[in-house]
Amino acid sequence: MKKVFVAFILSLAISMAFVACNPDKEKKEIEKMDFSHEKEGVIYLAGGCFWGTELLMQSMNGVIDVKSGYANGTCREDANYKSVCTGKTGFRETVRVEYDPEKISLDAILLAYFYVIDPTVRNRQGNDVGTQYQTGIYYTNDKAKETVERIAEIEKSRRKKFEVEISPLYNFYMAEEYHQDYLIKNPKGYCHIPRTEIELFSKLKIDPGDYTKPSTEVIREKLTDEQYRVTQQNGTERPFRNEFWNKFEKGIYVDIVTGEPLFSSTDKFESGCGWPAFSKPIEAPAVVEVEDNSYGMHRTEVRSRAGNSHLGHVFKGDPESPNDIRYCINSAALRFVPYGKMEQEGYGYLLYLFE
Repeated sequence: MKKVFVAFILSLAISMAFVACNPDKEKKEIEKMDFSHEKEGVIYLAGGCFWGTELLMQSMNGVIDVKSGYANGTCREDANYKSVCTGKTGFRETVRVEYDPEKISLDAILLAYFYVIDPTVRNRQGNDVGTQYQTGIYYTNDKAKETVERIAEIEKSRRKKFEVEISPLYNFYMAEEYHQDYLIKNPKGYCHIPRTEIELFSKLKIDPGDYTKPSTEVIREKLTDEQYRVTQQNGTERPFRNEFWNKFEKGIYVDIVTGEPLFSSTDKFESGCGWPAFSKPIEAPAVVEVEDNSYGMHRTEVRSRAGNSHLGHVFKGDPESPNDIRYCINSAALRFVPYGKMEQEGYGYLLYLFE
């Protein structure tokens, strides 16, 4: 009788393990790991094929180490490329990003991530389709959770659909060795992220984490009625009757809400439109372009990256612009910092713009 009972227990244990790990089961338990001892400066990002996401993160100054792996799926036995590619394990191709908070903020990492992914689609990125390519941000501590949720709310407000998973990290298993540093070892290998964007993020100097968006109450108290209407309610000021439309003094223009540097006087030109006109931002990711179909028109709205302030619109085909592009920006969305005061106000790291 004792032998029969032992055999029954062993059989039950094997059966339970099979159910928990069997990718063909519709309902499967996720094997959870303990991440309480994970370093604070670590975040886990699923951004489609991990080859490209890994290279993007490796290119950013302040990132210490990046590892490719599989996150938030069934269990260790399924954490291999062959099983994950069946689409039945729940695993996402994910990179573990370790960074130095003294050199780069989590805000900068997350906003770079959102710059290169398409957050409106599910189970695909670029040419890659499957559950393993689902986008997601997975955190392991409360501080990271707060930042992730804050940035996610900003990104959600910019579009009608938002399909990025935001959750704690339940498990993570390293991918096979040949996946690690794949695009460094295979420079001509497949990458769903344009190489120009990866190169761009290797050169950025502005960290959006230094310019976080204040609370609604603080914004309301800080701004004039006109500034609030323009930046928070998508308003438009009157042409030729605003502060900076014909100002060409040497200096930079920052977000009136957060102080994040947006445009330089070196890129400002006279367009005749009645609003400040710039051929480009100081750094491309500092502004976010959003489709705008209001008032029966098809336009491209421009918003600030960290503050999500409405700035204006961007147009192509302006003959007065040196590159045919005109960023038509509301003066009420900007604050001008003269060249002579940039160092004093904490913008000395951008003086190179005028060399």
